[in-house]
Amino acid sequence: MTAAPPYYLPLSDEVAVFEAAYQARLPVLLKGPTGCGKTRFVEYMTWRLYRGSESDRRRNIDPALITVTCHEDLTGTDLVGRYLLRGDETVWMDGPLTRAVRTGAISYLDEIVEARKDTTVIIHSLTDHRRMLPIEKTAELIEAHPDFLLVISYNPGYQGLLKDLKPSTRQRFVAIAFDYPDEEREATIIAHESGVDDETAERLAVIGAKTRNLSEQGFEEGVSTRLLTYAGALIRGGVDARRACEIAVVNAVSDDTTVQKAVADIVDVVLP
Repeated sequence: MTAAPPYYLPLSDEVAVFEAAYQARLPVLLKGPTGCGKTRFVEYMTWRLYRGSESDRRRNIDPALITVTCHEDLTGTDLVGRYLLRGDETVWMDGPLTRAVRTGAISYLDEIVEARKDTTVIIHSLTDHRRMLPIEKTAELIEAHPDFLLVISYNPGYQGLLKDLKPSTRQRFVAIAFDYPDEEREATIIAHESGVDDETAERLAVIGAKTRNLSEQGFEEGVSTRLLTYAGALIRGGVDARRACEIAVVNAVSDDTTVQKAVADIVDVVLP
């Protein structure tokens, strides 16, 4: 982890809430639309908790954040570990979740609902008073390191009713809701992350805000802060602003021509 903190602009009280959850070792669920800053928030909080002046005793944890991007083929073995052949021997190799449990890192399971239901059950014993991880293949019952914290995230607007957390899993976490920032904060983020001037960043933030009102066209979430930052980076690199928005925004948000036209119309109105 670098000495400098990852850039993160707080939008509400999420920093204080996360810190309180960490102190109580309460598992945390982050929910919000894609590209709104959930992953950056976890990176920032990991730096704050594990590299801040009050946490010098944990400097030997490397990495302090272990991230798993969940998908439908993710198995319990992928998380916990497996036996591997090494020369003439069969050796046990810890998976990312087990490594975090042993070392006291933050385990971040991104887009948890993409994982198979039988996989998510594995985390249950880590999310209550037991704080233990059973490993059937080695007959181990690992007690979580005192500094270990489990964090999961998902996008409820994207997954909808087809993919959602089971109540038996959801109710094991405290939940912090995220959304896209207001125009002023979003412009600040875009300017910092992409390096464009303030006026351009403000126009890109306006584009983002207006696209989030296109629910009638079937565009439920709008353009993410991430994509607006991508557009800013292209502009900073010398690409014409309209062309940059076409590449990073209009063509990227959807393959639906109706949605693309609606977003393109907004770009035409906002950009000079």
